[in-house]
Amino acid sequence: MPELPDIAIYVEALERRVVGQPFEAMRIWNPFLVRTARPPLDVVNGRRVAGVRRQGKRIVFCLDGDLFLALHLMIAGRLHWKAKDWREAGRATLAWFDFPSGKLQLTEQGSKRRAALHLFEGESALSDLDRGGIEPLDATPEQFAVALRAENHTLKRSLTDPTIFSGIGNAYSDEILHRAQLSPVRLTKQMDDAEIARLHAATVATLTEWIARLRAETGDGFPEKVTAFRPEFAAHGRYGKPCLTCGTPIQRIVHAENETNYCPACQTGGRLLADRALSRLLREDWPRTLDELEQRKGGRTPRTYTA
Repeated sequence: MPELPDIAIYVEALERRVVGQPFEAMRIWNPFLVRTARPPLDVVNGRRVAGVRRQGKRIVFCLDGDLFLALHLMIAGRLHWKAKDWREAGRATLAWFDFPSGKLQLTEQGSKRRAALHLFEGESALSDLDRGGIEPLDATPEQFAVALRAENHTLKRSLTDPTIFSGIGNAYSDEILHRAQLSPVRLTKQMDDAEIARLHAATVATLTEWIARLRAETGDGFPEKVTAFRPEFAAHGRYGKPCLTCGTPIQRIVHAENETNYCPACQTGGRLLADRALSRLLREDWPRTLDELEQRKGGRTPRTYTA
């Protein structure tokens, strides 16, 4: 799922292409895309784009007449900028947005259609989509601490909860926690002031650095390599690969469609976190440390890892 850094780069690329231009047409190829249309969608035709902004993980087109078109790409939705004479579509195409300078294609891979498009009239109507989480790059350390301690959850859940923090998802939460050297299952109300300050600094640094990195990668082009799995990531998507900090194999917790990646040496004091499914299967045989895991895999000599 595109998260805050990815959405920020999408917004910048769209600003360069469509601000000041009118919507010439909006062609919806899959009716399940449209979730809210008050007023009807055809009212946007001919309306000038006054601005493009991010709301959480949504891209919002601000149109003349106090209209707001909000697009959530969900997990597999992606945007592509095409020339006016582009004719190819493909089965993954959900919609086309036509402008004088080109056209924007919305695609979604896979069989599930989760991307969502909303049209609202007025800021107050748009605010219905706001989940209430604070903007992590705008929050002061004090505001960050208050939001984190409001409820007692694991750090992984808190960082990815849109009612607490806006725009952070599965991938960048792993990167933030790895940088902060904190366990994804540590409870928020057990954290001291120094740990929260470290987490805040890691959040700002991780998101800021990735925005800059993606901006440099995109240049004046359009972001076509939006992915949750990047080789430069320190933890996310690196299960079984060596930690870039200490060399320890990255471990994971799998729950439903989400996977949490972490380094035992850097983040959990060498302790393996129990994966729910495997824990139920193995029960008392679940290895508690990486050394135990390696011994059970093949009797290899245990290695010692230091943070």
